[in-house]
Amino acid sequence: MRRRSGLGWLELIVGAVLIALGLFTLFRPNKAITGAVVLYGIIAVVTGVSDIAFYVKMERRTGFGPAVSLVTGILQLLAGVLLVFHPGAGTTLISIMFPLWFIAHCISKLSHLDIIRIRTDTANYYLTMVLNIIGLVLGFVMLFNPVLSVNTVGFMAFYLVVLGIDSLTIAFSDI
Repeated sequence: MRRRSGLGWLELIVGAVLIALGLFTLFRPNKAITGAVVLYGIIAVVTGVSDIAFYVKMERRTGFGPAVSLVTGILQLLAGVLLVFHPGAGTTLISIMFPLWFIAHCISKLSHLDIIRIRTDTANYYLTMVLNIIGLVLGFVMLFNPVLSVNTVGFMAFYLVVLGIDSLTIAFSDI
């Protein structure tokens, strides 16, 4: 098996982004939540326009377009415009999306444990395992109690920094 250099660029970037996001969330929690809502809104607008453009393109080429694409495109566009111009409406959305993101991220990291165990030291293995199990539990707790998700932004910021440090330790190990 070929070994790579000791620096994992993707893990380094993920770690740096998680730390930056965690620090920004810690020092500016309201702006972080509003920024996330606006970002989701922009993504919804772009995908809505894309679905509508797909409908128009198919209509021109075949004489009929997939109506589902048109309907979902319009709904996404409307939702995106709402989130961009009225971010307060997206707080509930964020209180659901943060926990889902925590859960997905932690499951992904836990699925890499066998590789981490083989290629790094025991400390990295246990650190990654413990942090991501805590993140998984936290994600499910926030999912079933959305008010907790919004009210514990400071804890989430701290946890994002810790996950970033975990990614950095993996980046500088020999995976």
